[in-house]
Amino acid sequence: MTRSARSLAPSTRWRTSSRTGWPDSPRIARAWKQSLPAWLRIDGAIEGRHYPEIVRQPAVARQITAALAGQPTASVELTGMRDPSTILIARTAPVASPGGRGAVVVFHDITDLRRADQIRRDFVANVSHELRTPLTAIRGYVEAMADADPEESRRFLDIVQRHTLRMERLVRDLLRLARLDAGQEPLDRVPCSIETLLAAVETDLAGLLAARGQAVDRQIAPDATSVPGDPAKLQDALRNLLENATNYSPAGSRITVRAGRRADRIVITVADEGPGIPEADLSRVFERFYRVDKSRTREGRDPGGTGLGLAIVKHLIELHAGKVSAANHPPHGAVFTIELPADGFGDLASQRLGD
Repeated sequence: MTRSARSLAPSTRWRTSSRTGWPDSPRIARAWKQSLPAWLRIDGAIEGRHYPEIVRQPAVARQITAALAGQPTASVELTGMRDPSTILIARTAPVASPGGRGAVVVFHDITDLRRADQIRRDFVANVSHELRTPLTAIRGYVEAMADADPEESRRFLDIVQRHTLRMERLVRDLLRLARLDAGQEPLDRVPCSIETLLAAVETDLAGLLAARGQAVDRQIAPDATSVPGDPAKLQDALRNLLENATNYSPAGSRITVRAGRRADRIVITVADEGPGIPEADLSRVFERFYRVDKSRTREGRDPGGTGLGLAIVKHLIELHAGKVSAANHPPHGAVFTIELPADGFGDLASQRLGD
């Protein structure tokens, strides 16, 4: 086993032994990586101990037996014995040894890979569902228009247009997330007026706010009037949060936006007067396609979003070396908090800019 390989994966090497008490079992000649005993639920040192004392997974034991008999390399997937959520791959191969036959076992922790694969599968399934639903509706209404009178046809066309716009928004958001994931969105770094950013967002949402009789109350502290960043991206993040607040708030309500300074951070909060977010959902609202139960929205109204807006917000804020969180605030409503470096992006943003 090469030195570089040992640095990447925990490994254990066995050699045959004929000492009294364990006549047919090998001893462990050498083990790399201190984390290996924890994976196998072993207390104390393992070098020099007999193989049956250490390996309690039957599949791995069979692999070792086969390798000691000179059979080709094999691998098996298993879970950690101390932490069942840990997923490992054990790869076993025979090795030549001056003292006789031997075997080497390399354990790879693939937990993160499996989680990433599950996220990918869930993402594909969600995209398929989100596209299939409006396409099915469009097909149904187009077929119905064949026998509809002019008035019905106009109504059906309006519905088709709404579904088409929804798909357009979904594709747009998917492409935006793909660019953010790939680090393909350049980031400007200029002083951004928070007042100017919020005014632009209110202008964009003026029609929606007027239709629902909602108002935005801006409260900006004197020491938090500006923040370094990319104005277009910060405006996008704030627009998503304010639009989310309008969708989940009742007609005639007030949305409060505050900006202040906390040590070396600029803190911006967006608070609504809606029903709030169930505690079980708070940790997941920034996941892609995750939506709070529709019955929790005021009057059961479907906000009609793509389910990607908050995920985009998270990406945009992290691109600025900041963070975003969600909470409930008394007596009712939800509050989203953005924290950004007051004096610059720091090391994280420099790293992202160089990706």
